[in-house]
Amino acid sequence: MAEFNNVHSLTEMSEGDDVKRNFHNRMFLEPQEKKKSMKALVVKQAKKSCSCTPAKVKDYVFSFFPVLQWLPKYKLREYLLGDIMSGVIVGVLLVPQSIAYSLLAGQEPIYGLYTSFFASIIYFIFGTSRHISVGIFGVICLMVGQVVDREIQRAGYDLEPAALGGLTDTAVYINTTISPVNRTSQKLLCDKSCYAITVGATMTFIAGVYQVAMGFFQVGFVSVYLSDSLLSGFVTGASFTILTSQAKYLLGLDIPRSSGIGSLVATWINIFRNIHKTNICDLITSFLCFLVLIPTKELNEHFKSRLKAPIPVELVVIVAATLASHFGKLRETYGSSVAGHIPTGFLPPSPPDWNLIPNVALDAIPIAIIGFAITVSLSEMFAKKHGYSVKANQEMYAIGFCNIIPSFFHCFTTSAALAKTLVKESTGCRTQMSGMVTSLVILLVLLVIAPLFYSLQKCVLAVITIVNLRGALRKFKDLPKMWHLSRVDTVIWVVTMAASALISTEIGLLVGVCFSMLCVIFRTQRPEAPLLGWVADSETYESLSAYKNLQTTPGIVVFRFEAPLYYINKECFKSVLYKQTGVNPVWVKTAKKKAAKRKLREKEVDSVGNQTSISMDFVSEPLGFHTIVIDCCAVQFLDTAGIRTLKEVCKDYREIDVQVLLAQCNPSVRSSLIRGEFFKEGEDHLLFHSVHQAVDFALGAQGHSGTSVSK
Repeated sequence: MAEFNNVHSLTEMSEGDDVKRNFHNRMFLEPQEKKKSMKALVVKQAKKSCSCTPAKVKDYVFSFFPVLQWLPKYKLREYLLGDIMSGVIVGVLLVPQSIAYSLLAGQEPIYGLYTSFFASIIYFIFGTSRHISVGIFGVICLMVGQVVDREIQRAGYDLEPAALGGLTDTAVYINTTISPVNRTSQKLLCDKSCYAITVGATMTFIAGVYQVAMGFFQVGFVSVYLSDSLLSGFVTGASFTILTSQAKYLLGLDIPRSSGIGSLVATWINIFRNIHKTNICDLITSFLCFLVLIPTKELNEHFKSRLKAPIPVELVVIVAATLASHFGKLRETYGSSVAGHIPTGFLPPSPPDWNLIPNVALDAIPIAIIGFAITVSLSEMFAKKHGYSVKANQEMYAIGFCNIIPSFFHCFTTSAALAKTLVKESTGCRTQMSGMVTSLVILLVLLVIAPLFYSLQKCVLAVITIVNLRGALRKFKDLPKMWHLSRVDTVIWVVTMAASALISTEIGLLVGVCFSMLCVIFRTQRPEAPLLGWVADSETYESLSAYKNLQTTPGIVVFRFEAPLYYINKECFKSVLYKQTGVNPVWVKTAKKKAAKRKLREKEVDSVGNQTSISMDFVSEPLGFHTIVIDCCAVQFLDTAGIRTLKEVCKDYREIDVQVLLAQCNPSVRSSLIRGEFFKEGEDHLLFHSVHQAVDFALGAQGHSGTSVSK
């Protein structure tokens, strides 16, 4: 009854009210002046970029080297203690992880220490985040290690282990009859370990060049295609591959590392085929390390609010295991695999191998993208938490130089790491001065302590690597909550995780990106398209399927399409509109034509019967509405197919005496409609700024039509 009264009061407005309504609907918005031509904008930007003043040079230098901005303002009394404490703690944690992750990257332990040392110093100079810890990251190490293993096999090292095992820094000649692939590398100037770091350093150099180029061309937008669910699924899937690659060390098995598509399954098959060769000493050591590391790590997390610093259990385990292995002579007695000689000091710098660049250039692309995406996201997350800002492009420069410069010093690829960043933040870090303290701790190990780890078992390093995967593997606990929040994100996570684990890390990342983009396309291809009702005592219209107690206006259908209208979903737009209104204008026109032809035939034979009256009743039956108002507030853009579709819809409905009005079009859509000649001359006033205006206009137009008919 209330609905009828409201509509009745609207339809019986006075003629003066109609005049006011029409004036209101025709309100004029003066457009802004058009932007300058592209040529003028380019010239202006070029002049701005090429102009050189002392102030501009100073700003450029200070922005490129952020350390020059914050270091002179460093508050010694306020910041120093926290930076020293966090730097020492992160350094103590980083030493065992650097040694452990070196195995994952297919490198000797010393190179992991080099990588962590140089990365901390370079990010101190170029980085804008105060809190993130840049260094070795498990997923990146895995991707580097897969490429290193592939190139080592191509060079023929694994095919002649006996001939190459005892050579160091000497010239080695490979028999070119071994494999056609090996003919490209006839002369190698170093042994297997040396060649491995050459491959890793070359790929690190290329990845750094990519990252600096992305910063220079300001293509940080690429990271938007790596959603949180995609990155999380990728890291979890890669964690399974990392765990699989370390399983052989837990059992003391000497089996080749599988690479390529399906490496996870192939590795487990090899493990079970050789399970009878398990080294019992390594297995027991691994079990004991798990018993110590996992409970202590859980205690660290559970009491992190009470502990001033986490317990450095990894360092304790490494020291204890090294002493036990040395004095128990586990290598000599039981054949345990140990880290071996770790030299002190630094090797002389050397450039990347330019001949290897064509082999690794493609592999460096996903490594570069993952590295900068994780670094930028962590930087922005901690900056927002602590109330300061970071520059995304400068972060790309920073992580790029953290890869380019160390590649000349026998290092492999780095990025920010969440676990170490959390430790750094929770232990009082205030600036990147803590990174310098961390590098000093690693320098002490490099100069003095490193050789003492000779007897450290590799199974201990594998246990440390696996225990640090707990965070990624725990994501499975979050799946029910993620499913409740967004089923699409959950499916993206599962697909990316499965592809990264079962196929390969690089293909898994590509599959995740493509699948997430397809999800976006499918969501715009089949969007929500509800009918709207009027909220009483307001000018608001909402979905009839979502809310109760909404009112509708007889004779007027309000329809909302919640997606851009373009070539992919144009047919969906028409089909949903016809379904929601209950009227397909094409079918109605066809029925009218058939009825007219039938009537003409019947007149020709001079026969008038019941069938004619039935068909005429069908044609003359009212549609139930005279106006369709399309709410375009959710239509972000139109392409030519979308404009053509709107023209067809308006034309088809006009032919059955139903007018179509558009409301709440954004400036982009309005501009597209005008350029596409959607309106006939003098009809552009039929574009309404609100649904309420359009409904008001339709009621007034119907009132005038009714008055003219009665007169």
